Amino acid sequence: MAEARRGAGQPPLAATLRRIDRHTGALASTAVARMEETLPWFRALPADQRSWVMLVAQAGVHSLVEWLRSGGTIAESTQEISDEVFAAAPRALARSITLTQAVQLIKVTIDVAESQVSSLAAAGEEEALLQAILKFSREIAFSAARVYARAAESRGAWDARLQAMLVDALLRGDSSDVLASRAAALGWADAPPVAVVVGRSPGGDITAVLHAVYRAARRARFEVIGGVHGDRLVVVMGGATDPVASASALAVSFGEGPIVVGHAVPSLDQATESARAALAGFRAAPAWPGAPSPVTAEALLPERALAGDMEARRTLRHDAYAALAKAGGALLETLDAFFAAGGVLESAARELYVHPNTVRYRLKRVAEVTGLSPLDGRDAYALRLALTIGRLDPAS
Repeated sequence: MAEARRGAGQPPLAATLRRIDRHTGALASTAVARMEETLPWFRALPADQRSWVMLVAQAGVHSLVEWLRSGGTIAESTQEISDEVFAAAPRALARSITLTQAVQLIKVTIDVAESQVSSLAAAGEEEALLQAILKFSREIAFSAARVYARAAESRGAWDARLQAMLVDALLRGDSSDVLASRAAALGWADAPPVAVVVGRSPGGDITAVLHAVYRAARRARFEVIGGVHGDRLVVVMGGATDPVASASALAVSFGEGPIVVGHAVPSLDQATESARAALAGFRAAPAWPGAPSPVTAEALLPERALAGDMEARRTLRHDAYAALAKAGGALLETLDAFFAAGGVLESAARELYVHPNTVRYRLKRVAEVTGLSPLDGRDAYALRLALTIGRLDPAS
């Protein structure tokens, strides 16, 4: 009998299709009612989102009818029809309902359809309808996975663009309102302290680069926002109590070359100076081949000053030269004699006509006043440069 119907040009399960057409609304309503009954999280959804699910359920029943009408044998039409099911709801639904929850909804709908096979199928077509429903449910599940995969890819690309815009705004020194709005869109909690890290990008897909940064930050338990600018990877860290240690946790996400950490600040809207210092340090870092990695921007003050960073010059002039001049006690004179003697304490003492212990005491005072010890090679380099800068521009 079924063969006679096919020969007459009617689709398989023609009688069943007519019955399903008449019961589409009731079937979708029953499925949604079952969802409310069995899924607590579904009951907690806002009314508009539950209505979207109703649309999806109705579209699913219509798609089943179309699929049966096509014979259920063409893979391309199966994918097109099953994808249309989720086109009935806004993309926001994919952000409100997880993939696991979507699978639960599909299962409930299929269970309802299976329970009504006896009333939906024409006589003798029950088993064929049941098999068709099971096969179609598989296609719907694959379609749901495709929808969520596309949503994840789109969201990842959008997040990458939004982060790049935020980092751009940070480097430009845009207003705190601009920074706050863009950070809020990314879910930034602004946990203090905040510091900026700059290094070379490893290259490749930007979304993949940022995903690696997020993964490392999650393991280390602090938040990040990142952006790739040319060959540089710029990362803003939040809640990183030890910025250098936190940057070390992210080191695997950077390419080869120096990784420079800006100074910590209380919040994102104050991070512009940290970002500028880190960028200036990154540009100047090649002048210190033996620098540790990560290295602080402050440790690179001499190289930054020589590279033309005015903030580094100001810091050395104010925090070292001006501080020593203000402290008095012949500290500048002693420092000059110590450097002129090639770092030999006794020779400096003879030049100053004082006891070596006096020189030793004054050098200790230099370290207390400036935070830089003349007995350390790197600190001595910074101090000599600070004296030069201070004397070239004493009025500042």
